[in-house]
Amino acid sequence: MQKYLHVSEEAGKQFYLAYKDKGPVVMLNLLRFREKADYTNLESLKPSDEISGKEAYKLYMKFTKPELEKVGSRLIFYGASNDFLIGPTTESWDAVLLVEHPSVEKFMEFAQNENYLKTAGHRTAALEDSRLLPITQKSK
Repeated sequence: MQKYLHVSEEAGKQFYLAYKDKGPVVMLNLLRFREKADYTNLESLKPSDEISGKEAYKLYMKFTKPELEKVGSRLIFYGASNDFLIGPTTESWDAVLLVEHPSVEKFMEFAQNENYLKTAGHRTAALEDSRLLPITQKSK
């Protein structure tokens, strides 16, 4: 089964073109944590004691939230999840995260921020799999 942890260059370009000039964009994150965080090739971020993927994601959010706020983005919701009520029985997610960005440009500014990139490895260490779905409000 294929896992999804990082955006591809092509998907990033398509996202930018599809969402530029559309106003605020909300990112729906579906997250599945590793039982134990995997800091392979991330030794500079590795905690001294072994931690769970959930704990590694908490570290990621601790460092990420201030960087989000610097560009005017905000955490809307973070909560526990599990199986779908309507959807495939073969998929389950540990957590759901909603983050609102003022624009695709502000999201890109955040995602390319040097301070963010220094600690983004906590996300990689934390996650077994993920989905990221951009959402914009429809005009009435």
